[in-house]
Amino acid sequence: MAIGSGSPTHHYAWVSACVDIISRSSDLHLVVVGSPQRPLAIAPLVTRRRGGGRLEQLGVRELHEPMDLIYKSTADVTALAEAMAHLGLPVSLGRLPAESSTVAAMTEVWRGRGIVVRRPAAGCPWIALDPRWCEPEPPLEPRRRADLRRAQRNAEKIGPVSCQIVAPAPGELDQLLDDAFRVEAAGWKGREGTALASDTVRGAFYRRYAAAACRQGILRLCFLRIGDRTAAVQLCVESEGRFWLHKIGYDEAFAKCSPGMLLLRDTIRYAARQGLDSYEFLGAPEPWIRPWTDRLRPCVSLRAYPIRARSLATLLRDAVEDVARAGARRLGRLRRNGR
Repeated sequence: MAIGSGSPTHHYAWVSACVDIISRSSDLHLVVVGSPQRPLAIAPLVTRRRGGGRLEQLGVRELHEPMDLIYKSTADVTALAEAMAHLGLPVSLGRLPAESSTVAAMTEVWRGRGIVVRRPAAGCPWIALDPRWCEPEPPLEPRRRADLRRAQRNAEKIGPVSCQIVAPAPGELDQLLDDAFRVEAAGWKGREGTALASDTVRGAFYRRYAAAACRQGILRLCFLRIGDRTAAVQLCVESEGRFWLHKIGYDEAFAKCSPGMLLLRDTIRYAARQGLDSYEFLGAPEPWIRPWTDRLRPCVSLRAYPIRARSLATLLRDAVEDVARAGARRLGRLRRNGR
């Protein structure tokens, strides 16, 4: 686990699932400080051959989650940055926690050896839990609380409403995951083909990761049931004194009940009653999260380029692509605003 991070995306279970499911053996590039039997720090990377070749952080492109290198001390991550610099290839770390020691280590080690480009990346919303979140109604704006009361009434017109938070035994896991994947595919993710049930890579990854988290006892599968049907699901982890939300989905047959928001209300209350410090929304800030919190854990991207002709050409290509992407985003915002 990366020092001080607490995030499950920095745990061995997450990284090993990335290695097993996402990487191809020909592209995997592990940089290790220490012996293979007793590593002190590991940089799980993959080789991207397009544009002259680079090393890229494993899993970020596919999963879009904040990730870090794996290390126990600042000295270890400094040694890891040194080892990566000696490879003589551009290195891209896509979404690091801004407070990570990796940021300072890469900046310091590469000084005089290359160019380090640091840019803001999407931060992660989070809630600092306190006793107010244990109450039947969460401490939200009055209008949002009214929306939740209305959703609860609409759900109760269909049938009894219950929330189940399961720390499954390994023998129970497959059946529970099948139910969770089915419900997620019954919403807009299923129509757009992004549901885990239809995404062969991410679906296989989360099954492998869930199995590892289950063996560690940190997996939490959460279900909102209306009558005898599952209306909303969450795949979560309870670790390091925090509750981490990985995936959420709901059955659109219950859309008038806002089942995803009812389940979110209930799992936040559960985390608060467990005495956990925070509720962590992995992924990126989304409109549906804003009513619950305006706090963000900032993230950054780092790209390091050795002072070599081929690497500097890669830097130039990346800069041109960044400008093009920024222009496309701005054009999209203008179109959405009708300008």
